Amino acid sequence: MKHIYIQGSNRELPILLLLHGTGGNERDLLPLAEMIAPDASILSVQGNVNENGMARFFARLREGVFDEEDLLFRTKELNDFLDESSRKHGFDRSNIVAVGYSNGANIAGSLMYHHENSLKGSILFHAMVPRRGVDLPDLNNVAVYIGAGKKDPLIPMGETKELIKNLMGANANVTEFWTEGGHELRRDEVNAAKEWFEKNYIQI
Repeated sequence: MKHIYIQGSNRELPILLLLHGTGGNERDLLPLAEMIAPDASILSVQGNVNENGMARFFARLREGVFDEEDLLFRTKELNDFLDESSRKHGFDRSNIVAVGYSNGANIAGSLMYHHENSLKGSILFHAMVPRRGVDLPDLNNVAVYIGAGKKDPLIPMGETKELIKNLMGANANVTEFWTEGGHELRRDEVNAAKEWFEKNYIQI
């Protein structure tokens, strides 16, 4: 998968796995990583699916309706890529925290839904329920931050609350942060994500 790896100054911190939204690329979330954890190493990935010239991490049938077969295939593809990347770049495979926005947050959610121990934690900005009717693995040691907009036209509040309920039901430690905005990424939810990251992963 097309990606960028940047070695951070603090190798004890989790690797930040950056996952862009629809139409983005592997450089989109680099400024976000700098805001959340400037000393962390970065693995930023571009999705392999092309939707009318826009990069995505998995296909969809229409707005808000995922192609489940492709979702499963692409989730495994990303999980295998993380295994390969940890060997190639020499980082701890068990020490990855995903930072995803929209489509990128959805594939990060799918990793947690389908592959046990795939992520140490996740920062999910404007995510949906990746799949219904499945049993999640035990997420007892996984911390999750969810940023959402109360007026998001693409993701109703009930969708986000269902995602939170599912993750908590699988024993994940979930922190939710709601803005008064829509689907856009807001500075206050990024600031809250930074505080969450420092609380969970930086010993001060």
